[in-house]
Amino acid sequence: MEVSAGRIGGRIKRLRRQKRLNQADLAQALGISPSYLNLIEHNRRKVTVPLLFAIAGHFGVEPGELVDGDEGRLAGDLMEAFGDDLFADSDLTNLEIRDLAHANPAAARAVLLLYDRYRLLASNGAAAPMPGEAEPFHLATDAISDFLQSNANYFPGLEDSAERIGGDIHGSGDTFEAGIRTYLFNVFGLDVQLASLPHGIARQLDPARRQILLSDLLPAETANFLLAQQVGQLAAGAEIAEIVQESGLPDGDAPALARNVLSAYFAAALIMPYAPFLKACRDFRYDIERIGRRFGASFEQVCHRMTTLQRKGASGIPLHLVRTDIAGNISKRFSLSGIHIPRHSGACPRWNVYAAFLAPERINVQVSQMPDAQRYFCIARTITKGDYRYNAPRRYLSIGLGCAIHHAREMIYSDGIDLSNDQQAVPIGVGCRICPRMECGQRAHPPADHRFRLDENTRPESLYARMI
Repeated sequence: MEVSAGRIGGRIKRLRRQKRLNQADLAQALGISPSYLNLIEHNRRKVTVPLLFAIAGHFGVEPGELVDGDEGRLAGDLMEAFGDDLFADSDLTNLEIRDLAHANPAAARAVLLLYDRYRLLASNGAAAPMPGEAEPFHLATDAISDFLQSNANYFPGLEDSAERIGGDIHGSGDTFEAGIRTYLFNVFGLDVQLASLPHGIARQLDPARRQILLSDLLPAETANFLLAQQVGQLAAGAEIAEIVQESGLPDGDAPALARNVLSAYFAAALIMPYAPFLKACRDFRYDIERIGRRFGASFEQVCHRMTTLQRKGASGIPLHLVRTDIAGNISKRFSLSGIHIPRHSGACPRWNVYAAFLAPERINVQVSQMPDAQRYFCIARTITKGDYRYNAPRRYLSIGLGCAIHHAREMIYSDGIDLSNDQQAVPIGVGCRICPRMECGQRAHPPADHRFRLDENTRPESLYARMI
């Protein structure tokens, strides 16, 4: 009997990295070749049951922990893709799509890649890249989202580096800002200066003058984060390069984007060290603004850091995070809560991440229920980005953070809410094209597998509410 590698490849890779083993060492311990292990980790080979038990025993976990994979998210992405009008006459059922995701996840991911390319070509008429050419930027950003998801947004090597370097920084000055400036000067000979940089430039390294120039228009927490990210690029470059090399990301823009994302991960770990940050989350019950004051971090930085608390034996709440602009474009998505965040379009308009724009700067709380009856506890708040110049253009974004309903009481935002009251739950979906809620008056599109049944003598509130 064999188990699909798509169910366990990413988990094996994460466990190996947590133990700081290379592929050759783990392969030798399991009695298989390094090349075979590499194929398993990249979801290209199936795993026999004896090998599954050997892997689980080596890492001290239950076999079921390895098998429980991300096919639910993959199936959701596929249903979203097959909801396109391109497949209107295919008559595919949700069951058939789920079967593809579970039985052959590698083929399912290949279908998603093809659909991503189709959308790119349909949207701008660009020619498909030839072999060896760089991937389109849009595909690279999707690849990074998948990369973070497959690693559960947790990179233990970077946590260790940040903890080691953070000890020097926090002991070098009374404040984090003073400590990191001292560290950059003592270790790398770099002096930090505020400067009037060109519009749109936040930080600039001048190697000739041995200076790091920071825009004098930045908020303090952003300036500190950029300095911490610079430290990550300089001091943790080897760890970042190793992660990118083993990631299996496509050539082109994706590796450069990954290096930026990983250096930002390091920056968050440096500013908000794992153990003290997890303790603050538990002590303050995930009060984002209070924790932000404790660590000198922004609302968005704290939310991101909360999603990375995946250390075995010392983990936080499994959270999902989504960031959207006022037009509904999702620019960041990650989910450990189980909720499916759309890959190719905006989310359901009933999500509170959109309603948050109606009450700027205020925490918007929602108990939501998906069509499969799964409930989630979600909060959302808007943030504003831009510099402090007079009449400077501003960007308005909304950050959504949430968890499965059984974790809700661990968050301070659930106080005073009757979580067991069915009337509190807001019916939501993933997106209109794959949502079965026919009674919804906020539909922007009909479900992919339904057709109109219009009566000229009767005008329903929503044209899409009367379908066959």
